[in-house]
Amino acid sequence: MNPANLAAAGGHRGLTGLLFVVFVLITLGITVWASRNNRTTNDFYAGGREFSASQNGLAIAGDYMSAASFLGIAGLIALFGYDGFLYSIGFLVAWLVVLMLVAELVRNCGRFTMADVVAFRMSRKPVRTAAGAATIVVSIFYLIAQMVGAGTLVALLLGDTGGSAQTWTIVGVGALMVVYVTFGGMKGTTWIQIVKAVLLLGGAILMTILVLLRFHFDLDELLDTAAHTSGHGQEFLEPGLKYGKNLTSRLDFVSLAIALVLGTAGLPHILVRFYTVPTARAARHSVMWAIALIGTFYLLTIVLGFGAAAVLGSDKIRKSNAAGNTALPLLAEELGGGPNTFGGVVLLAVIAAVAFATILAVVAGLTLASSASFAHDLYTNVIRKEATDEKSELRAARLSAIVIGGIAIGLSLSAQKLNVAFLVALAFAVAASANLPTLLYTLFWRRFNTNGTVWAIYGGLGSALVLVLFSPVVSGGKTPLVTGIDFHWFPLENPGIVSIPIGFLCGWIGTLRSDEEADAAKYAEMEVRSLTGAGAY
Repeated sequence: MNPANLAAAGGHRGLTGLLFVVFVLITLGITVWASRNNRTTNDFYAGGREFSASQNGLAIAGDYMSAASFLGIAGLIALFGYDGFLYSIGFLVAWLVVLMLVAELVRNCGRFTMADVVAFRMSRKPVRTAAGAATIVVSIFYLIAQMVGAGTLVALLLGDTGGSAQTWTIVGVGALMVVYVTFGGMKGTTWIQIVKAVLLLGGAILMTILVLLRFHFDLDELLDTAAHTSGHGQEFLEPGLKYGKNLTSRLDFVSLAIALVLGTAGLPHILVRFYTVPTARAARHSVMWAIALIGTFYLLTIVLGFGAAAVLGSDKIRKSNAAGNTALPLLAEELGGGPNTFGGVVLLAVIAAVAFATILAVVAGLTLASSASFAHDLYTNVIRKEATDEKSELRAARLSAIVIGGIAIGLSLSAQKLNVAFLVALAFAVAASANLPTLLYTLFWRRFNTNGTVWAIYGGLGSALVLVLFSPVVSGGKTPLVTGIDFHWFPLENPGIVSIPIGFLCGWIGTLRSDEEADAAKYAEMEVRSLTGAGAY
């Protein structure tokens, strides 16, 4: 590389680093401000229930529009065309399930966590233990995706091919998320997510306008060019490039679609957001705000994904990152004027900083959801059996955030080769298998009892984890976690098509096999409370 190029490369790294530092300082400032108001569990877990519907809608969008959306989906569309587009549709359609079946009812029946809803009319100890375990597992799956995205992004910016930048970035992001949660709680995390949502939507809109300008706002020209440069021709714009080659890949397609559509309603870090508003009506309006914002964003990712394929070509994207995670940063650099140009340096730095902000905000929300579940569900209601004060519970929440952060860091270091959108899809499958059956049975099946709840959670969670463990994702696939050995027997990469029905089936069988009679009075109370909000916190 000549001296001019070296100077430009150093310039973009310096500018990106400066923007990273600025955002981190802003978020740390928010955290310090929020820490002054975290005196009670209501403050720490629910932000004092002080947020408006629009603010919470922005925060939900910030929580949901993750690194998987910004980096992973654009990369998958750039590599696989129509089949990558499924992620955008699945992530968006899932919110209709949340709006119709979950948001208002969960807000009325719970206090801080999903387990509050499930344990309302069940025996608390076994139910909270199961629900807490499921929450932590799903959150860690999601955390891995975000931290892998952060490592990939920074490695690209620093030009690090040895992987040390990825490793240290994952460790750094993990440390920051622990700081955000430990000191800022829900209030700090929510404001970080609001700031991040505004930045992300602004960055996506800017990139989309630049892509459309490149093709004179002619979508036909954009798609034709993308098909040509992808190397697949017209097949790039048709179903089947990734999921239509054989029966196994078609089943994987269906499994992925089911997991994406049903998984959102069981994601712990989304469910806890409904407790940050004062009323169930505000929770419902929050979801409507979120749908509008998220829908806009996912429409933009379609243009960005096909734009990356058209401007860069699939080969260049794969050369940079086989999973496609760097498609969007590379596209930003090209739209700005090309590698090592001033415009390319500036736009790459801005988009990379936005993506990094996205990751930091999402990991904070996930860590908060899992630490709240441990402290509120497991420590207070199982280990101490409610014989604890708020200070002890808050200490447990902060300590658990540190432990969960450490676990997420360790697992993320082993998953750096996988596409981040794909990793999130696995988290959705686990959430839909363990949490969704339990929530729906609790809210709508009068006969559902404690035994059925435990069976549904452990059956769905266990089946999803086992199927992932023995899938091509872990061994025998194209980019497995374990190399040199092949012990997979489950052919699909996403377990949803099997594990989600197992979760529902286990809940049904567990209920029928138990001699326990469901508490009719408690169910009636829950029904009135869920529909009217009478007695809600």
